[in-house]
Amino acid sequence: MAAQAPITDGIGIANLPNQRHKIVAKRGAHFTIMVVGESGLGKTTLINTLFSTELSPPKNYSKRHHKQLDKLTEVEIIKAELEERQFKVKLTVIDTPGFGDYVNNRDSWLPIVEFIDDQHEAYMRQEQQPQRHEKTDLRVHACLYFIRPTGHTLKPLDIEIMKRLGTRVNLIPVVAKADTLTQNDLFTFKQRIREVISAQGIRIYTPPLDDDENTEHARMLIDAIPFSIIGSTEDVKTPDGRVVKGREYLWGVAEVENENHCDFKKLRSLLIRTHMLDLISTSEELHYENYRQQQMETRKFGEPKVKKLDNPKFKEEEEQLRKKFTEQVKAEEARFRQWEQHLIAERDRLNKDLETAHGAIKQLEAELDSLQVGYGRGTGRR
Repeated sequence: MAAQAPITDGIGIANLPNQRHKIVAKRGAHFTIMVVGESGLGKTTLINTLFSTELSPPKNYSKRHHKQLDKLTEVEIIKAELEERQFKVKLTVIDTPGFGDYVNNRDSWLPIVEFIDDQHEAYMRQEQQPQRHEKTDLRVHACLYFIRPTGHTLKPLDIEIMKRLGTRVNLIPVVAKADTLTQNDLFTFKQRIREVISAQGIRIYTPPLDDDENTEHARMLIDAIPFSIIGSTEDVKTPDGRVVKGREYLWGVAEVENENHCDFKKLRSLLIRTHMLDLISTSEELHYENYRQQQMETRKFGEPKVKKLDNPKFKEEEEQLRKKFTEQVKAEEARFRQWEQHLIAERDRLNKDLETAHGAIKQLEAELDSLQVGYGRGTGRR
C-alpha cells in the first residue's frame, strides 16, 4: 500500500491526507463484528467466507438442545489478525450461541444487550483513568442479525431484539441461507421485512448519501437491505467449468459471489471495502457518545454503574420456587383452618358437656336442698 507522492506546491496543507495515510498504515486498524441469530443459520460459515479464512471451526449442532436446563445465551469472542498488502486489521468476532434455541426465549437477548453496554462502560471507565495509553476496546462496530428464511415475516423475537440492538449498535439485517428460497419468494420476503422494520421503528445502519462519488453505490446497498446471503467455504465447479465458492445442488450451483444469486458481494463491500471506516466512526461518535451522555447525565463522575440484580438464568427457577412456596403456604393455611375448625368444634363440645354437667349439678343441688328441708321438718315433729 504505497502512499501518494508528497505535493510540493503551496505551503503543504494538502499533504495532510498523505501523513494520515502513513499513520493509519503503520498502526493498522481494529474492527469488531457481532453475529446474532439462531443456531444453524450459517453465522460461522459466513464469517469464514467474508474474510477468506477459517476464523472459527464449524460447530456441531446435534447436541445444541441438550443444554435446555441452562437456557442462557452465551457470548464467545474470537480474535484474529488479518493482513492484506502489508496493511493489518485486528479483527474481533463476537458470536452469541444459544440465542433463540429454546422453547422459552424470554429475556434471551439480555446477555447480548448487556455485553454491548458493558463494552461502552469499560471504555468510558478507561477514558477516566490517569493512564490511557493501552485501552482495551471491544466496542461493537457492526452487528449482523441473521433472519431465518421462513418466507413469511419477522418473528416477535426478531422484532424485540432488533429494537434493542438498533439503538446501541450498527444493526445490519441479513436473510440467511437465501438459496433455500426462490427469487420471487426472496423478493417478497425482503419486502415484508422492510415493511415491518419501518412500521416498528427499528433503527438499522444505512450508508451515508453525502458523498457524491459513492451515492449511487450507497443507494444500491440501501435497496439491498436486508442482504440475502449464501455462505460457503467450499470450491465447487460450475457447469461452464469455473471453480467458485458456492453450494452444489441437483439443479445447479448457488454461487456465493454471484450477485444474481445473493447479496454477499454487497454485504462484503458494506462491511469491508467501502464502509468499514464509517461503521467504526458511527460506533464511536454516535452509539458510544449516546451511551456516555446518558450515563453522565444520570451518574456522578467516577460512580460505578448500577448493576441489575436479576439474572435471566435464574429467573425461571426463582419463579418456580416462589410458586412452590406459595403452594406450601396455601396448604399450611388450609391445614391450619381445618385444625382451627376442629378446635372450635371441640371447644363447642366441651362447653356443651360443661353446661350439661353444670345443669346436672344444679339439679343435684336442688334435690339436696329438698332433702334437707324434708329432713328438717321430720325432726321438728318429733
